Amino acid sequence: MSKLRILYVASEINPFLQTSEVADFVRKLPQAMQERGMEIRILVPRFGLINERKNRLHEVVRLSGINISVGDEEKPLVIKVASIPNAKLQVYFIDNEDYFHRKSVFHDKENKFFEDNDERAIFFCKGVIETVKKLGWAPDIVHCNDWMTSLIPLYLKTTYKNDPLFKETKSIFNVHNNSFSHKFGGDLIEKVKMMDIEDSMLSNLESADYDGFIKLGTEFSDLTIQPEDNDSLENLLKDVKNKIEVIEQDDNFSESYYNLYNELVG
Repeated sequence: MSKLRILYVASEINPFLQTSEVADFVRKLPQAMQERGMEIRILVPRFGLINERKNRLHEVVRLSGINISVGDEEKPLVIKVASIPNAKLQVYFIDNEDYFHRKSVFHDKENKFFEDNDERAIFFCKGVIETVKKLGWAPDIVHCNDWMTSLIPLYLKTTYKNDPLFKETKSIFNVHNNSFSHKFGGDLIEKVKMMDIEDSMLSNLESADYDGFIKLGTEFSDLTIQPEDNDSLENLLKDVKNKIEVIEQDDNFSESYYNLYNELVG
């Protein structure tokens, strides 16, 4: 039995927060993999809708205290942790007062997409990698879910490629059916950039929209998984030269992922 180390990254997970299918997916799959002997870590944002007292979140002081740069600013990273009831799984929460304390996820009360959702995604992706570094835990696979995690494959292939923890790490980018129509500001590429990232690597982000994030995640991941029966997504990714698969979300979906992980690392 394979003792792979799998890091799951997503915008939500049951029972702490559910706004889409992602929350259930990220709840079920890690447990199924853990039951097959794999070592699991899960990281999500600590959105303000998550009740800290009810869910027994507490700060992990030894992991907190890093500053994460977003554009010209540096923001403090706070890490919290909680256990999933009835499962031997812990969830780490990426927190920051400016980005995650509002009582909503991606939209305000008028259902308007937050202008700084790009910065929140950048902070989250950088925060995930820095947290894993602090844990000193080298993942075999980073399984990224949806547009908010799409910068992680890029950062792993560039800025962090020579870091001993991530030298052998493979990334999977799992696209779900959660598109948005917002267009971000013209400074998006400057904000995303880090060491060892050329402008040409970010050409997919020039559109500054959902499609750009999805294409970027697909371009830099080792494997992309797209939802079944999504023609517009299939069309979007047809020109991206990378490995793309469809996995049916049926009763055997965990078996499919188990085989996929072993194949990717093997």
